[in-house]
Amino acid sequence: MVSTSPLRFDIKDPSLAADGRRRIDWAAREMPVLAQIKERFAAEKPLQGIRMLCCAHITTETANLALTFQAAGADAVLCASNPLSTQDDVAAALVEEGIAVFAIKGEDGETYNRHIQSALEHRPQLLLDDGADVVTELHRNRRELLPDVIGATEETTTGVIRERAMEQEGVLAFPIVAVNAADTKHFFDNRYGTGQSTLDGILRATNILLAGKAIVVAGYGWCGKGIATRAKGMGAHVIVTEVDPVRALEAAMDGFQVMTMERAAEQGDIFITATGNINVVDKHHLEAMRDGAIVANSGHFNSEINVAAMEEMSGEGRRTLRPFVEEFVLSEGKSVILLGEGRLINLAAAEGHPASVMDMSFANQALAAEYLVKHGSTLENRVYAVPRDIDHEIARLKLEAMRITIDTLSAEQTHYLNSWDTGA
Repeated sequence: MVSTSPLRFDIKDPSLAADGRRRIDWAAREMPVLAQIKERFAAEKPLQGIRMLCCAHITTETANLALTFQAAGADAVLCASNPLSTQDDVAAALVEEGIAVFAIKGEDGETYNRHIQSALEHRPQLLLDDGADVVTELHRNRRELLPDVIGATEETTTGVIRERAMEQEGVLAFPIVAVNAADTKHFFDNRYGTGQSTLDGILRATNILLAGKAIVVAGYGWCGKGIATRAKGMGAHVIVTEVDPVRALEAAMDGFQVMTMERAAEQGDIFITATGNINVVDKHHLEAMRDGAIVANSGHFNSEINVAAMEEMSGEGRRTLRPFVEEFVLSEGKSVILLGEGRLINLAAAEGHPASVMDMSFANQALAAEYLVKHGSTLENRVYAVPRDIDHEIARLKLEAMRITIDTLSAEQTHYLNSWDTGA
């Protein structure tokens, strides 16, 4: 299937395609659930002729999802959802497969926005968004394209927050399925995927020993839980900061030290943000940090660390020490180290989540896209959870692939759970 986009593609180097193809195939080995869906889609063509726009991290796992959409008959184009998350060899391999891609690792803000506009020229009917950049751009500046849109799926906590705000304000123009809210997504992708890949990105960038370090994790949602747990497993002393009293209590009962960021700033060696908010590490926190403190972000946008304040405080005292490692010399010669420009470190300096967890996340994406094509015309302009039967089917397929069997309820047990006249 060849894309009808006016601009065929914009990638770094088409000659990288062979390397990308090998890595896509390697990831596919760990994505058995998506493979089963792809096989059915190839036979049934549930997305035949649907123009899709996928704004996502251009990784090996995303490539397998894009090829699943292609097998379903969709005419898909891809653009990056973050300037540092593109794998250029993967982009080249997808172009060779006939899928238009607009993404280059390290692209500046102007190019990033231009790529989104190029992808929008496809006049998409179905959107896959990762952070809501495309959804918000359509509503703000490209409203002429809204009548074509059947619906969208959203991959991230950050994006769902933005889209729920649009729904509450009454401006959302089409239904959105919050893939991030699926149990088979956030229980696994956010916790196990983010937990492992965040530390992987920090280690690849710095090659430091985590054991014995004081690591401050900002936010104790599913991503923060995963990061904190894995950092503890690597021998770090973990401090958690939170604004939600229930999550803070949970972190304390999970054995982590809980305090304000103001106090933690004086104690931490490494700071990792995972909140989806803005300026979680702010100027006064930077001023209180120890010499040589390392700051990294695991949230979707580069807003969680006040990088502008770091630049202002350091003036000309800024240098690159290693790829994705910058030193900012602040007052009195004290330095703070910023990783990956403050962008999501697991994709800036590493390869993102392992394919095994993305198998479930992208199975949700594939089945949610099919659901929207079937039911989008009957849905209100709201943010919906992934239907429970889809969530359970993905879990069943994953267990089957892992060769795990579970119990089923007997007729007697089913009756007992559905009745009110039996008890002690």
